[in-house]
Amino acid sequence: MLADLKKRVWKMNRELPRQGLVAMTSGNVSGRDREKDLVVIKPSGVPYEDMKIEDMVVVDLQGNVVEGDKKPSSDTASHLYVYRQREDVRGVVHTHSNYATSFAALRKSIPVCLTAIADEFGGDIPVGPLAAIGGEEIGEAIIDNIGDSRAILLKNHGVFTIGDSPESALKAAVMVEDAAKTVHLALLKGEPDKLPEEAVQRAFDRYQNRYGQ
Repeated sequence: MLADLKKRVWKMNRELPRQGLVAMTSGNVSGRDREKDLVVIKPSGVPYEDMKIEDMVVVDLQGNVVEGDKKPSSDTASHLYVYRQREDVRGVVHTHSNYATSFAALRKSIPVCLTAIADEFGGDIPVGPLAAIGGEEIGEAIIDNIGDSRAILLKNHGVFTIGDSPESALKAAVMVEDAAKTVHLALLKGEPDKLPEEAVQRAFDRYQNRYGQ
C-alpha cells in the first residue's frame, strides 16, 4: 500500500546522510497520506545504506502499525502528534545536523540575518525546550514553539522541520543547516545584523509566491 509515498519517503531518508545531516542511524523522515490519514516513516535503527523501500513502515495517526515487519522510528509518536495538530503538514524531518544542533545545545534561535533565512522561514528559526524522546513530548514542544516557521531547534537535541510534502520538509532541513553554518561563521567575527521585518516579509513573499517555475 501507498507505494508512491513509500518510495518518496525512502528517497528522502536516504538523502539525510548524503546531505550530511545525520550520522549512523540517527534522524528520520516521514510522509502523510491525507486521503487515508496514514503515515509512512522509516524503521528504527536500520542503517540508511541498507534501507529498502519495503522496510518503510505504515502507521495510522494513533501509532498502530498498518503495514511493515519492522518497528517504526522511535520518534513516530512525535511525528504523529504534529500531523494530528497540523492538517497542512504532510512531511516531517528530524536531524542532528552539526551547525544547527550547536545552536540547539546553546538554546539559541538562529536569527533572520540572511535573505536565505527570510526566503525559506520568514523569520528567526526558533528554539524550543528539552523534551523526552519516545513519546509525544517532542511533538508537543514542536507545536507549542514552531509558530509560522518550517523549522525548529529543540534544546540539547536537534532539528525538526515540517512541510507540505516529505520533499519540502527535507529541503527545509538542508536550508537550516546551511543557514546555521553561515551564521556560525558570522558569529566568529561579530554580531550579525538582523534584517528589518519589512525586508523579511518582502523576501518571504517573493520566494514563496513568485520564485521558480
